[in-house]
Formats: sequence, structure tokens, C-alpha cells
Amino acid sequence: MRARIDITEVEQATKIRAKYLRALENEEWNLLPGSTFIKSFLREYADYLGLDARSLVEEYKLRYERPSEHELAPISPQLGRDRRGSGPSGPRVAPRWLIVGGVLLLIVLALALVGSLSGDDDGSGSTDGSPVAGSRTATTATSKQQTRTNATPAPTRASVAIVPTGTVYVCLVDGSGRVLIPGSQFTAGQQVPVYRARKLRMTLGNNEVQLRVNGRPLSVPASSTAIAYEITPTGARSLPVDQAPTCT
Repeated sequence: MRARIDITEVEQATKIRAKYLRALENEEWNLLPGSTFIKSFLREYADYLGLDARSLVEEYKLRYERPSEHELAPISPQLGRDRRGSGPSGPRVAPRWLIVGGVLLLIVLALALVGSLSGDDDGSGSTDGSPVAGSRTATTATSKQQTRTNATPAPTRASVAIVPTGTVYVCLVDGSGRVLIPGSQFTAGQQVPVYRARKLRMTLGNNEVQLRVNGRPLSVPASSTAIAYEITPTGARSLPVDQAPTCT
């Protein structure tokens, strides 16, 4: 909606039916054909919008996909099995629960030892011989994990929406120099598609235009010469006239 993209435009570009796109937007998963199709649609839609497809699919899997039956199967080592020996005077077999418990105890002790050695190596231990509180390490680890979880993936594609308010000349190329708008004249109210690429460079003949760069409005100042911009996923910067694309 911020980029003023019509759902039919997305449908034509991605080949995903409009009703499925609306279901994705509203998280109405029961209207979609299945988990495999949902993840495929999410990737296609995210790539078209310049979003991080991998993060969206992972979030869907964590929030909505049910674990497989194999993942849900409990560990049942027959803890109630009776201990049996070879006879009244023969050796007795240790219960399986005792063996499993011993192995788990060894693993816990080994992890504790490795954590202690790691704390000494990185200088986090006390220099005066006093013990280091374990809660401090746990708090730091939790904080780092929350930081990674809350981090928003950086956009990878730039976008520009052009709305003429008068007669304006527009030249638009992508980062590789491929011409997207070949020096065309647009008039007020004329519909211009939204363009996306990793990098965009454009030249305007005047400021009779409204621009939305990466979904945000960009004010175009009045100028007696051509106006040029370089647009990246992080924003837009003005270009000198001698660096402006000419689309010739």
C-alpha cells in the first residue's frame, strides 16, 4: 500500500493468484493449498517486494508449521523393564535408566568444565580469586540472543514510485546501466509502474513530480538544470549533473 502497488500488478509479475496474495497478507493460511505452496508463495512475494524471503519463511515455519511425528515421538527406553541376571550367583545387568542417567551426568559435567575454561580464557573470571556469578553470563547470552531475534533484516533492493504532477522528463537506469525508462515525457496523473533493483539512477527534467523512494516520500527541489539521484536500499542521494544518466 505504501508503494501504491495494485494486487493485480503483483499477480501478473509473480503468477500467484490474487486471492492467494490476499490470504498471505491476512495470514489466512487455511485458504492456501498447503504448507509447501505457502512457503513458495512467501518467497516469490517477498522477492518481488524487496524483502528478506528467508526470514519470512523461517518465521512462518516457527509460528505455524507443526513439528513432524518423528520430532514429536517421546523417548521411551522401557524404563520399567525388570532387572535380570544370569542366575542367583551370576552378574546382574544394570538398569537402562541408570546407564542413561550416568551418561547425561557426564555430559553435564563436561559442558560445565568447558564453560568454566572458556570463561577463564576470555578474561571474564575474577582477578582477586573471588567466584564469578553464573547469572551474569546467562544474562549476557540472553541479551545477545534477543538482539539477534529483534534485528530487522536489511533490505536488498531499492524501489522508486513516480507520480507526475505536471509534464516531466524521466530517465531511469539500474545499477548495471540497463535502461528502465528511456527518457520519456510523463504528464500529470499518468500511471507509472514501480521500479525495483539493487541500485537505481534517475534524471528528472524538473520537479513537477512526486517520488516515493523505498516506500518513503522524497521531496524534489526546484532547479534550473536537470535533477539526478542515485537510489539504493538505504535511501537516495543527489548526483552531479555530469554523473546523471542520459538514457541515450
